[in-house]
Amino acid sequence: MERLWAPWRLQYVNDTFPKKPGCFFCNAWEDRGNEKEHLLLARGEKAFVMMNRFPYNNGHLMVAPVRHVGDMEEVTSAEAAEIWMLAAACKKIMAESMKAEGCNIGINQGKCAGAGVLDHIHVHVVPRWNGDTNFMPVMADARVVPQALQDCFDNLRPHLAARGW
Repeated sequence: MERLWAPWRLQYVNDTFPKKPGCFFCNAWEDRGNEKEHLLLARGEKAFVMMNRFPYNNGHLMVAPVRHVGDMEEVTSAEAAEIWMLAAACKKIMAESMKAEGCNIGINQGKCAGAGVLDHIHVHVVPRWNGDTNFMPVMADARVVPQALQDCFDNLRPHLAARGW
């Protein structure tokens, strides 16, 4: 029998990841100089990109407005434009640097729709590869994420910086 070892995921499963007061998106934006700690990859004027600490797939990113808003109706057209441009840049970078063959891009609005964060809207950008869904998610309700978060951060950040983000 093969064993898969993903000890970093235990904090998510047990809900024991140390949480700071407030919104983790806002905390990441405000804590300049600690981008790697927060997995914040890129800053725009109205939006930013950060990695999902508990990803569905390797390279799972989130694009959020700087302003703390929870509903898509509250996002301004300027914020929406920058969020979309960042999401598109992330998709392109994943194709180039990670050889992603596709991407799931989406927003979960409301707890019943799968939103884990209800009060700060964000767009998920999840890279996909042919064959990345195998027996693990089907039989074991688990995904195998093959790269450490910090290594993925180090791979993606220069690509966003090179595009001016």
